[in-house]
Amino acid sequence: MSTLARARCQAKAHPLAMDAVLAAAVLVCMVAGSFVEPRHRDSVSWVLRTPDLLSLLLMTLGAVALVFRRRAPMAVLALTGTLSVIESLTGDPRTPVAMSAVIALYTVASTTDRPTTWRVGLLTMTVLTGTAMAAGPLPWYAQENLGIFAWTGIGATAGDAVRSRRAFVQAIRERAERAERTREEEARRRVAEERLRIARDLHDVVAHHIALVNVQAGVAAHVMDKRPDQAKEALGHVREASRSALNELRATVGLLRQSGDPEAPTEPAPGLDRLDELTGTFRSAGLHVEVARADQGTTLPAAVDLAAYRIIQEALTNVQKHAGPQAKAEVSVVRVGPNIEITVLDDGSGENETQDGGGHGLLGMRERVSALRGTLTTGPRYGGGFRVHAILPLKSRTPTGEDPA
Repeated sequence: MSTLARARCQAKAHPLAMDAVLAAAVLVCMVAGSFVEPRHRDSVSWVLRTPDLLSLLLMTLGAVALVFRRRAPMAVLALTGTLSVIESLTGDPRTPVAMSAVIALYTVASTTDRPTTWRVGLLTMTVLTGTAMAAGPLPWYAQENLGIFAWTGIGATAGDAVRSRRAFVQAIRERAERAERTREEEARRRVAEERLRIARDLHDVVAHHIALVNVQAGVAAHVMDKRPDQAKEALGHVREASRSALNELRATVGLLRQSGDPEAPTEPAPGLDRLDELTGTFRSAGLHVEVARADQGTTLPAAVDLAAYRIIQEALTNVQKHAGPQAKAEVSVVRVGPNIEITVLDDGSGENETQDGGGHGLLGMRERVSALRGTLTTGPRYGGGFRVHAILPLKSRTPTGEDPA
């Protein structure tokens, strides 16, 4: 740390001590200036003089007042200005008591606003200069009188400049801190969204495959003794479902790896091109599923394709788990103008968990659809069963204009 920087730190840490040092320096300058008197004739010369006791007292009081200039700048300016006026009226020869008033005026200008600086500065210049010109022993045009006018103006201007610079630096610092907070908030928001997305994917994968495993394991346990061939087939489905679950979990968790990790998965995210495979797993678990598609030739964005697949997967999982053993499901995928519409119906009599107050399935579907700025409608059907209807725009944009993919 440089000497100047160290001095600034000490000044901020001990302002009263630094003001005491400044007051002492000002007192030395005023006392030294009071012992000489310039004489202007044919040449410039300096004549020694002895200030009177009142002038020494006024200089001492003005310097002592400067010790408290930060705590009460207006009061210190009023006191030093009064002492300067007294010196202008009584001092002969005059001593530089006005120097303390200039320092006090600088302090007021550097700690207040500009209108206050203008008002106080003009008042101080007018009173001190007017008193010196009107009541002083020197002619009104004397150099010493004009010097009071100039030095008070310099003190007010310098204080205002320092205040402006401080305000500018503070504004820059606040903008930098605000920008830093904004970056941190944006980073936290993105982390939260990524966690939510991964949690949603994990829920969809686990719920789907564990539901199939549960159903097939129940079938195997039920027919193990009487129909071992069917039990063996059910266990085979359990093995396939568990393998698929592990593969999808590995792909999902692999998203957390670094981009340069060679073990990161390269398999694309599932989409509607795997719809037949998805419905086949439910059919193998005993759920009757019918599929109708009217989206041939439509190329879906990756985010829309994944959302459509996950919505159908979650809806069929809920049918499998809650609609009853005899339930039937219907899946339709239709291209309607700029949107793709997904509908999943069932005729089950069970209490579906996607109703109000249910589990995380409906919440996950709504989050996926909202991320694409689409709409989702769910609810019981008249006469029994449940309906899930999602409308996903093909050209989806988030409110910030970013591609959700």
